[in-house]
Amino acid sequence: MATTIRTAAPADIPQILAFIRALAAYEREPDAVTATEADLLRDGFGPNPFYFCLIADHGGHPAGFAFYFFNYSTWKGRPGLYLEDLFVHPEFRGLGIGKALLQRVAAIAIEKNCPRLQWEVLDWNTPAIDFYRAMGAEFLDEWRNVRVSGDALQLLAGADL
Repeated sequence: MATTIRTAAPADIPQILAFIRALAAYEREPDAVTATEADLLRDGFGPNPFYFCLIADHGGHPAGFAFYFFNYSTWKGRPGLYLEDLFVHPEFRGLGIGKALLQRVAAIAIEKNCPRLQWEVLDWNTPAIDFYRAMGAEFLDEWRNVRVSGDALQLLAGADL
């Protein structure tokens, strides 16, 4: 069976949300997804999208996706590409679909003249770590992820709660 990688269209939004939920379950956070189809439509398919998405179809079935956006490196003076999510349904793993998605994202980074592609992986996700290492990824262990959200974000912004 053949695998095709294609750019997501608005009609794919229910499938994109299903992929996001499946990834959240895999990452042990099944109740963390609050995104809606309306959110995905608004933010990915307007005149200035905040994200882009690729869908992998295998034998006519949605098998996986890559969800990405562009950031900017002040040191490089160039845009970069940030891979937010890469997911392949378990029944389609081992068929080269994750590699095909990652290769297509890398090709987009090259096409857009991005000097780097980056993403995060959970420290317990050994299959993904091994996969990324085999693809030539460099692990930046000296860097710490930092996040402010919810009430802490409101307080930081000076909002009264």
